[in-house]
Amino acid sequence: MTITRTAFERIYRSEQDAKTRERMLLVLNVAYHGMVAAHVAIDLHRCKAWASNWLKRYDEEGIGGLRDRPKSGRHSQMSEQTECKIKAILKESSQGWTTKQVEELIVKVSGKHYHHIHIYRILRRWGFKQKVPRKVHVNTATREEKNDFKKRPPRYLWVSNCKRKALQ
Repeated sequence: MTITRTAFERIYRSEQDAKTRERMLLVLNVAYHGMVAAHVAIDLHRCKAWASNWLKRYDEEGIGGLRDRPKSGRHSQMSEQTECKIKAILKESSQGWTTKQVEELIVKVSGKHYHHIHIYRILRRWGFKQKVPRKVHVNTATREEKNDFKKRPPRYLWVSNCKRKALQ
């Protein structure tokens, strides 16, 4: 089933995924504007093989073929409800959490044990970032010590005539 150019452009404009939009731009230029696939690939900073693979997939599957397929891999041991509960608890705290505290919370809520490195990955996937404390310089000098250390006195000091006569 072929789609008209205007319908394809409308679908292209409404697409949210950047990778899919790039593939749709390839198809739009080759199929509807009559450009050469190799030239379009160069314009998109891609190789010719990339262009021919996506054009072939579009011919076989249509617009659905331009979208990413589900990736294989192990599914999460935690259910989405449990993840939501843990995220809500973590977001309530304004001070932050240590990885060990998050590990204890996950065990308490879900009963699953994860390695501390994997907990770090989970937190990053959920959108949490590490809170790194600012450096505190314990042995810094006082303001007076800093002023005494300076090589020359501050310029443009106003001194009254009385003090000037007393200094001489």
